[in-house]
Amino acid sequence: MNIQEIIAKKRDKQILSKEEIQYFIENYTNGNIADYQASALIMAIYINGMNEEEITNLTLAMANSGDILDLSELGTVVDKHSTGGVGDKVTLILAPTIASLGVPVAKMSGRGLGYTGGTIDKLESIPRYRTNIDEKEFIQNVKKIGISLIGQTLNLAPADKKIYALRDATSTTESIPLIASSIMSKKIAAGANKIVLDVTYGSGAFMKTKEQAQKLADTMIKIGELANRETVAVITPMEEPLGKNVGNTLEVIEAVEALQGSIQEDVKNVVLELGSSMLKLAGKGDDLEENKRRMMENINNGKALEKFRELVINQGGDVSYIDDLSKFNKAKYILPVKLEKEGKVKELKAEEVGKLSVFLGAGRMKKEDKIEPEAGITLNSKVGNTVTKDQIVAYVYANDEQKAKEGVKRLKEIYIIE
Repeated sequence: MNIQEIIAKKRDKQILSKEEIQYFIENYTNGNIADYQASALIMAIYINGMNEEEITNLTLAMANSGDILDLSELGTVVDKHSTGGVGDKVTLILAPTIASLGVPVAKMSGRGLGYTGGTIDKLESIPRYRTNIDEKEFIQNVKKIGISLIGQTLNLAPADKKIYALRDATSTTESIPLIASSIMSKKIAAGANKIVLDVTYGSGAFMKTKEQAQKLADTMIKIGELANRETVAVITPMEEPLGKNVGNTLEVIEAVEALQGSIQEDVKNVVLELGSSMLKLAGKGDDLEENKRRMMENINNGKALEKFRELVINQGGDVSYIDDLSKFNKAKYILPVKLEKEGKVKELKAEEVGKLSVFLGAGRMKKEDKIEPEAGITLNSKVGNTVTKDQIVAYVYANDEQKAKEGVKRLKEIYIIE
């Protein structure tokens, strides 16, 4: 068995055996297979797909490429994962809110992928917040304060960590087998007993239609069942960016404002929808509406924000930035965006906004690129809002003047007014 034969097999639309998938994962993880060979196989999978058995075998091989965490000492742990979006700061609001209601949150998150943001990049925009901690400390954190949000450690699904970075750099993100196996391998390795999935669809998601999102959700639920993890999925639209801010520091600021009680309506709907299901899976109440009410109560009384502060302190972050949001570094150039037209915002494609935020420095074009935490976009006007001529509809944040000016020009074209 060798990698060339496996690449050729998938290139020719044949089904890979469990042994061939394990061979690829094992040898790519330990460095015996080069990036360019792995890229060729990933592209073949992207183009030709995988059947259910292949996807399950790929998921389990990636999950077993490192350690499988045992979180049984923490009781029922419910994990949440989103398939990606633009302006998606849901975890930063949802996780501390759920933890404040007595449900342990032990979550391993990813970095930005393509034009979608990543929770870990956002958390790392908080000065000194540590996302790279070992498994023992991860569990101790959850025992101590009920919550820990970390990046993929070296020993948890290391194969996925390598493939994830490669997918980002080779434009092979929008693939059901690759998305499903990536998400579920991390969830299985991270040790949660129960999983709630936020499966997004639309312009700013990897799945463009509701039907594709449903297919991805069904695939991941089946993988969950096979791995003995109770899994539910919530399908949410991502036609326009979620909330008002896109970019790492900007999204942390918006999340803190949300935990202070000033939460954007579209963000609130997603947070409550996912959170009510998490509480139900954790055995904290079967009435979803009552679960939503309890979540809002803890946001409004400050308990959710206090849990977020505990999280930041416990993982070495400088909590003074959370207490005083004006301390966060600002981009060198903050330019207003005014439209020449007036009328109603008909369209604001999330994918285009996401790509523009990457161009401004908020994401990666190549896997080794460094993110500029301050870069991004604030959207004052969204779909359905009426705008007048010369009204400031948005702000562009960049550390490069030319990029900022180009950003203003492109954002004017992204706004479709009727």
